[in-house]
Amino acid sequence: MIRRYIWLTPALAMLAFLPTATLQANVTDGVASYYGDRFDGRRTASGVRFDKNALTAAHRTLEFGTRVTVTNKANGRSVDVVINDRGPFSRGRTIDLSKAAAKEIGMLARGVAPVSLEVVDSGSPSRLTGKTIALADAERVLMDLF
Repeated sequence: MIRRYIWLTPALAMLAFLPTATLQANVTDGVASYYGDRFDGRRTASGVRFDKNALTAAHRTLEFGTRVTVTNKANGRSVDVVINDRGPFSRGRTIDLSKAAAKEIGMLARGVAPVSLEVVDSGSPSRLTGKTIALADAERVLMDLF
């Protein structure tokens, strides 16, 4: 079992030494899904109640309050959302959108869509950098491996 993942240690070591210019991209690609109606009114990881009609989203690693532009790659429609929850917890998914946000980008019928994410603004006093979103994307890839 250990030999199967022996390549992982050098890969992680190389990630630490990548040039900063490579990590400056603030746009990342992934797959979006959306919350079902049954989550409406439940508390999110940030402590606020989930509102299916608000333009919010869940992301595994971005800070709460971070504003992200989500663009549906299939039709070019985009929406700005605020991260207020953790998730998605389905393998291969990058972001969970509220129902209103999913409707804005035209993905309600399919339930999932290929998207690109661009961090617009961080909600915390410390600004989110391109390096941080690249590292968050790397963490997502590693989490998908296991």
